[in-house]
Amino acid sequence: MTTASVRPSTGKNTGSGNIPDLKLSVFHCFNALPDLSVLDIPGCELSSINLPCSSILREVVLLKAFESGADAVVVLVCPEGSCDYQQGNLRAKKRVERVQKLLKEIGIGNDRLRIHNLSRQDIDTAEKIIRQTLADLKKTGQNPAPQPVGSEKR
Repeated sequence: MTTASVRPSTGKNTGSGNIPDLKLSVFHCFNALPDLSVLDIPGCELSSINLPCSSILREVVLLKAFESGADAVVVLVCPEGSCDYQQGNLRAKKRVERVQKLLKEIGIGNDRLRIHNLSRQDIDTAEKIIRQTLADLKKTGQNPAPQPVGSEKR
Protein backbone atom coordinates (compact mmCIF):
# COMPACT_ATOMS: atom_id res chain seq x y z
CA MET A 1 0.00 0.00 0.00
CA THR A 2 1.15 3.46 -0.82
CA THR A 3 -0.13 6.33 1.27
CA ALA A 4 0.01 9.95 0.24
CA SER A 5 -1.70 13.10 1.35
CA VAL A 6 -3.27 14.86 -1.56
CA ARG A 7 -3.04 18.64 -1.42
CA PRO A 8 -4.34 19.13 2.09
CA SER A 9 -6.33 22.29 2.55
CA THR A 10 -4.84 25.14 4.54
CA GLY A 11 -7.51 24.72 7.21
CA LYS A 12 -8.64 28.29 6.64
CA ASN A 13 -12.28 28.52 5.78
CA THR A 14 -13.81 31.60 4.26
CA GLY A 15 -17.07 31.24 6.22
CA SER A 16 -17.67 32.56 9.69
CA GLY A 17 -16.01 30.62 12.49
CA ASN A 18 -12.99 28.37 12.45
CA ILE A 19 -14.30 25.09 11.07
CA PRO A 20 -11.69 22.32 10.87
CA ASP A 21 -11.13 20.47 7.64
CA LEU A 22 -12.88 17.15 7.22
CA LYS A 23 -10.54 14.18 6.99
CA LEU A 24 -11.21 11.69 4.23
CA SER A 25 -9.25 8.51 3.50
CA VAL A 26 -9.61 7.10 0.00
CA PHE A 27 -8.46 3.55 -0.67
CA HIS A 28 -8.27 2.84 -4.37
CA CYS A 29 -7.15 0.08 -6.66
CA PHE A 30 -4.19 1.19 -8.75
CA ASN A 31 -5.82 -0.39 -11.79
CA ALA A 32 -9.00 1.65 -11.30
CA LEU A 33 -7.35 4.95 -10.43
CA PRO A 34 -3.58 5.31 -10.09
CA ASP A 35 -3.41 8.91 -8.90
CA LEU A 36 -5.56 11.34 -6.92
CA SER A 37 -2.97 14.13 -6.77
CA VAL A 38 -4.81 16.14 -9.44
CA LEU A 39 -7.70 16.77 -7.06
CA ASP A 40 -7.85 20.03 -5.16
CA ILE A 41 -10.83 20.04 -2.82
CA PRO A 42 -10.99 22.91 -0.31
CA GLY A 43 -12.03 22.08 3.26
CA CYS A 44 -10.79 18.52 3.00
CA GLU A 45 -7.68 16.76 4.21
CA LEU A 46 -7.54 13.93 1.70
CA SER A 47 -5.38 10.85 2.24
CA SER A 48 -4.93 8.65 -0.81
CA ILE A 49 -4.07 4.99 -0.17
CA ASN A 50 -3.08 3.27 -3.39
CA LEU A 51 -3.57 -0.51 -3.48
CA PRO A 52 -2.26 -2.98 -6.07
CA CYS A 53 -5.71 -4.61 -5.83
CA SER A 54 -8.66 -3.84 -3.60
CA SER A 55 -8.70 -7.49 -2.52
CA ILE A 56 -5.80 -6.84 -0.13
CA LEU A 57 -7.87 -4.33 1.84
CA ARG A 58 -8.65 -5.83 5.25
CA GLU A 59 -11.27 -4.89 7.81
CA VAL A 60 -8.66 -3.88 10.38
CA VAL A 61 -7.14 -1.36 7.94
CA LEU A 62 -10.52 0.29 7.38
CA LEU A 63 -11.12 0.48 11.12
CA LYS A 64 -7.61 1.88 11.66
CA ALA A 65 -8.42 4.74 9.29
CA PHE A 66 -11.31 5.76 11.54
CA GLU A 67 -9.21 5.26 14.66
CA SER A 68 -6.59 7.56 13.12
CA GLY A 69 -9.15 10.34 12.77
CA ALA A 70 -10.76 9.91 9.34
CA ASP A 71 -14.25 11.37 9.28
CA ALA A 72 -15.11 9.09 6.36
CA VAL A 73 -13.51 6.39 4.24
CA VAL A 74 -14.15 5.80 0.55
CA VAL A 75 -13.08 2.63 -1.26
CA LEU A 76 -12.84 2.88 -5.06
CA VAL A 77 -12.69 -0.45 -6.89
CA CYS A 78 -12.80 -1.71 -10.46
CA PRO A 79 -16.22 -2.40 -11.99
CA GLU A 80 -17.61 -5.84 -11.22
CA GLY A 81 -16.39 -8.35 -13.78
CA SER A 82 -13.32 -6.34 -14.79
CA CYS A 83 -10.91 -6.95 -11.91
CA ASP A 84 -7.44 -7.97 -13.13
CA TYR A 85 -7.29 -10.34 -10.16
CA GLN A 86 -10.65 -12.00 -10.88
CA GLN A 87 -12.78 -11.11 -7.84
CA GLY A 88 -10.74 -8.61 -5.84
CA ASN A 89 -13.45 -5.98 -5.96
CA LEU A 90 -16.06 -8.49 -4.74
CA ARG A 91 -13.86 -9.47 -1.80
CA ALA A 92 -13.38 -5.79 -0.94
CA LYS A 93 -17.15 -5.22 -1.10
CA LYS A 94 -17.80 -8.03 1.39
CA ARG A 95 -15.19 -6.63 3.78
CA VAL A 96 -16.61 -3.12 3.52
CA GLU A 97 -20.09 -4.46 4.27
CA ARG A 98 -18.79 -6.22 7.40
CA VAL A 99 -17.12 -3.03 8.63
CA GLN A 100 -20.22 -0.96 7.83
CA LYS A 101 -22.25 -3.29 10.03
CA LEU A 102 -19.72 -2.90 12.85
CA LEU A 103 -19.61 0.90 12.50
CA LYS A 104 -23.39 1.01 12.79
CA GLU A 105 -23.32 -1.19 15.90
CA ILE A 106 -20.75 0.98 17.69
CA GLY A 107 -22.51 4.24 16.87
CA ILE A 108 -20.11 5.78 14.36
CA GLY A 109 -22.50 5.19 11.47
CA ASN A 110 -22.23 2.90 8.48
CA ASP A 111 -22.68 5.83 6.07
CA ARG A 112 -19.14 7.00 6.87
CA LEU A 113 -17.72 4.05 4.90
CA ARG A 114 -18.54 3.77 1.22
CA ILE A 115 -17.48 1.60 -1.68
CA HIS A 116 -17.90 2.55 -5.32
CA ASN A 117 -17.12 0.80 -8.57
CA LEU A 118 -15.13 3.11 -10.78
CA SER A 119 -14.33 2.83 -14.47
CA ARG A 120 -10.63 2.85 -15.09
CA GLN A 121 -8.98 6.25 -14.90
CA ASP A 122 -12.31 8.03 -14.28
CA ILE A 123 -11.00 10.89 -12.15
CA ASP A 124 -14.14 12.98 -12.78
CA THR A 125 -16.41 10.36 -11.21
CA ALA A 126 -13.93 9.90 -8.35
CA GLU A 127 -14.07 13.64 -7.66
CA LYS A 128 -17.89 13.60 -7.71
CA ILE A 129 -17.92 10.70 -5.23
CA ILE A 130 -15.50 12.51 -2.92
CA ARG A 131 -17.41 15.79 -3.12
CA GLN A 132 -20.72 14.01 -2.40
CA THR A 133 -19.16 12.22 0.56
CA LEU A 134 -17.94 15.56 1.92
CA ALA A 135 -21.35 17.19 1.40
CA ASP A 136 -22.96 14.35 3.35
CA LEU A 137 -20.31 14.66 6.08
CA LYS A 138 -21.11 18.33 6.55
CA LYS A 139 -24.58 17.21 7.64
CA THR A 140 -23.42 14.41 9.96
CA GLY A 141 -20.28 16.09 11.30
CA GLN A 142 -16.86 14.83 12.27
CA ASN A 143 -15.97 11.32 13.37
CA PRO A 144 -17.50 10.85 16.83
CA ALA A 145 -14.80 8.37 17.86
CA PRO A 146 -12.24 9.65 20.38
CA GLN A 147 -9.08 10.98 18.75
CA PRO A 148 -5.90 8.94 19.16
CA VAL A 149 -3.54 9.86 21.98
CA GLY A 150 -1.04 12.47 20.84
CA SER A 151 -3.14 13.78 17.98
CA GLU A 152 -4.14 17.41 17.69
CA LYS A 153 -7.59 18.47 18.78
CA ARG A 154 -9.68 19.61 15.85
